[in-house]
Amino acid sequence: MARTVSGGEPHVLLIRDPYRNWGLPKGHVETQEDAAAAALREVREETGIDDLELGPLLGTIDWYFRVGDELIHKFCVFYLMRSERGDPLPEVGEGITECRWLPIPAAIRKISYDNTRGVLRKAAKVLERVSG
Repeated sequence: MARTVSGGEPHVLLIRDPYRNWGLPKGHVETQEDAAAAALREVREETGIDDLELGPLLGTIDWYFRVGDELIHKFCVFYLMRSERGDPLPEVGEGITECRWLPIPAAIRKISYDNTRGVLRKAAKVLERVSG
């Protein structure tokens, strides 16, 4: 998700997840929902921001993790979104402990996950084309 703050510099919203890592809002697709609807819903749920405008598809990342003895392969689709509202409210019930708007270069440095860092780099390129 991106917004432009005073001075015209685009900022992106990072969340601090239950593992105390910085990332982007994400989740799973529910029944009767496509990836775009899921992305909008998850951002609303995890940040409390509801004035979202869906933008271009940024890509899909995947990763593996274990739950007990089970190996899980998870996929996540990311979209660039726009919001004019600046006051996110982390969804503590889902383990989100903090939300922070950052300029893209700072967000790229702060983000904890390499695969998600690539999504931010793509968002930066899209925003450069739009504003350039």
